[in-house]
Amino acid sequence: MFSYSDIFLKLVIGFVFITLLIKFSGKGSLAPTSPLDQLQNYVLGGIIGGILYNQAISVAQFVVVLSIWALLMLTTRYLKIHVHAVGKFIDGEPMTIIYNGELLVKNCLQANLSAKEIDFKLRSAGVLDISQVKRAILEQNGSITILGKYDEDVRFPVIIDGKVDTDVLQVMDKDQQWLDHELDGQGIVDIKDVYMAKYRHHKWEIAMYGSQDEA
Repeated sequence: MFSYSDIFLKLVIGFVFITLLIKFSGKGSLAPTSPLDQLQNYVLGGIIGGILYNQAISVAQFVVVLSIWALLMLTTRYLKIHVHAVGKFIDGEPMTIIYNGELLVKNCLQANLSAKEIDFKLRSAGVLDISQVKRAILEQNGSITILGKYDEDVRFPVIIDGKVDTDVLQVMDKDQQWLDHELDGQGIVDIKDVYMAKYRHHKWEIAMYGSQDEA
């Protein structure tokens, strides 16, 4: 028998779960930047929408399903952030598709992008002449970051989540030895302690794990 009270209760529970999941997983899920964020939103919406009018599924079963999905997402997100191999497997990594004016076809095919899709993305980014591109990077969310040949001191994260981005070092024409020397001068012993480090105008912007910003 159709029950409005049952639907109302499920709506309230669904709303509470969505609110809590956003709170614990981060507000970044509201503007997805990775496949995991999009998957979380799609499946959660499907669970709530699919069960809402299904009278065969009780409120208790609804809560169990939501709890399992929330636990799975929070566990996966934790592993993605703290275990590099898991994060790389789930989200992948930024991929260079243009280097010094040359289109890297192998990388484009590895990213499962057709020539038509690449051309569209480049035109959308305002790139009309590939020869003027120093580097074009395909981000995890499918967007493209363009660095022109005459762009100077573009700020990119050299270290992110405790890992060195070797592509950024190449763009800066620097190497690991230079980075080690710079970090030593900043009093940093272990790269894994660095949440994010950016280098611009010969100055470092470094945020460490455990540091707290004052309000």
